Amino acid sequence: MENFVVSARKYRPQHFSSVVGQSHITTTLKNAILQQHLAHAFLFCGPRGVGKTTCARILAKTINCEHITPEGEACDTCSSCVSFESGSTFNVHELDAASNNSVDDIRELIEQVRFAPQSGRYKVYIIDEVHMLSASAFNAFLKTLEEPPAHAIFILATTEKHKILPTILSRCQIFDFKRITPAAVVAHLQEIAQKEGIQAEPEALQIIAQKCDGCMRDALSILDKIVSFTHSNLTYSNTLEHLNALDEDYFFRLLDMLIQEDLPSVLSLVDEIDTKGFEGDMLLGSLSEFFRNLLVSKDERSVPLLQVMDGFRTRYMEAARSLSTAYVIGALSILNEAEIGYKSARNKKLHVEFHLIKLNYLQQAVTLVAEESGSKKKRLDEMKPVAFRAIGFRPHPQPAVPPATPPAPTPVNHQPSAPAEPDRPIPPAAGIGALKKIRDQIQNRKKEVATVLPLSAEPVKEAWSAYLERLTANNQVTSHHNLKDARVNITEEHVLEVMADNRVQLQFIEAEKTGLTLHLQEWFNNPKIQISLQLDPQADEAAPVKEQVLSKKDQFIRLVGKYPIVNELKERLNLDLDY
Repeated sequence: MENFVVSARKYRPQHFSSVVGQSHITTTLKNAILQQHLAHAFLFCGPRGVGKTTCARILAKTINCEHITPEGEACDTCSSCVSFESGSTFNVHELDAASNNSVDDIRELIEQVRFAPQSGRYKVYIIDEVHMLSASAFNAFLKTLEEPPAHAIFILATTEKHKILPTILSRCQIFDFKRITPAAVVAHLQEIAQKEGIQAEPEALQIIAQKCDGCMRDALSILDKIVSFTHSNLTYSNTLEHLNALDEDYFFRLLDMLIQEDLPSVLSLVDEIDTKGFEGDMLLGSLSEFFRNLLVSKDERSVPLLQVMDGFRTRYMEAARSLSTAYVIGALSILNEAEIGYKSARNKKLHVEFHLIKLNYLQQAVTLVAEESGSKKKRLDEMKPVAFRAIGFRPHPQPAVPPATPPAPTPVNHQPSAPAEPDRPIPPAAGIGALKKIRDQIQNRKKEVATVLPLSAEPVKEAWSAYLERLTANNQVTSHHNLKDARVNITEEHVLEVMADNRVQLQFIEAEKTGLTLHLQEWFNNPKIQISLQLDPQADEAAPVKEQVLSKKDQFIRLVGKYPIVNELKERLNLDLDY
């Protein structure tokens, strides 16, 4: 019996030109080989089954080829290429980091890197699933990866780039592989089918391309299974049957029933799908993808995003024209809610049926919302302005301040006043005039009262004494003592200089600076007044004053000076202090 080789291995690309869907990477690698601009470390990252390890092997084979073609491909005839194909080369070492992820494995690899190749130019080390290395193994690998010998090239491959340390990423030339498009998968499957003599309908290959999710290895594995199932005759129907996939016709039938609000037919169709062995989550997921395709089909610019067979593309576009965008988005929201709650539902079938019932009457909800929006707009258009009753302004009584200019006498009207009309709106001009009159009165009052007093020795002394009395009333004895001994000088028009004899006194004055500043600004009616604290220069030259040791009584006095509420609590609770 002949040994069977799966298609994923049998048709594995051997040259850059045969790699499917990664031209942006293969072109870069070929140019680097031709120009001799090879990096010492590469990182190939991307989804599974898109050609990362394949490109790593092709690169390792090509850079050691003795007769590289002008296109940057290996010749397949030299001794290096022959030994590589037969698996007997000593210049390429592959390490599976999923099972060899310890520090000892990396140290053993580093020991091998020191030895130059016996034949060929480079020794290539391919480390697959490199994200599985432990943190200590990564750290042991850092120095060698940064400064390897001239003959060593490292190619790292991973599906989870985010798990690799940034220090590793910074030492590698990174290549991001992308998912293979369904069109590229179909073309490659057709080429293999012709070589193997397989009869395959294009619709069947398109179903395989949709199921593989951009992974060529999965597509080839699915092809091998269906070929065995169908005796090398792939049709659309037997492919659907083998893959346990739902036909698009089911969803178009279901859409017609939902639009007609034919609930019995909807539930019967769901039961038919359930009888065929399709799970509820598969139905919800496929139906969500169906409505997503409908939404994409509503605009010609997004039609290329449809990943469906050509025969269904026209049906999608026709169905999308008959549906509103609000209906499709509402259906997607309901299905998303159903998928989220499917795992936690006890009765899976009832859960699916309940959300399909909501879909069945979704059209009524969309129509009702549209009608309510229209009625609200109509009511807004019919609104009329409200008539306000005139309100007389009564100014506040002003203090007896002699005006700068005596006002003109107000003429007295001896005619009887007419009664006020409560439903008559106030004239706009009269309202604005009354507000302006009040505003002018307030501004005049501020001008009369706001008299700025100049800073001079006697007024400053009075203001200072008043603040000291406030401190005494608040039991701030220590602050009172330090402020009383401070020396005050007027240095500028709005600046008071307060001189302290030592650092302790300066600290107490600093604590009262804000309150003292506000007090002086209010006393002289001048918000520009500022306080400048200075330490006596002689005190700076002398030895620093040590913090004095306070008795319990002095400590309580200082606490009360900083937090007056403490004394208030003492009085309210009738507490006696034991000094």
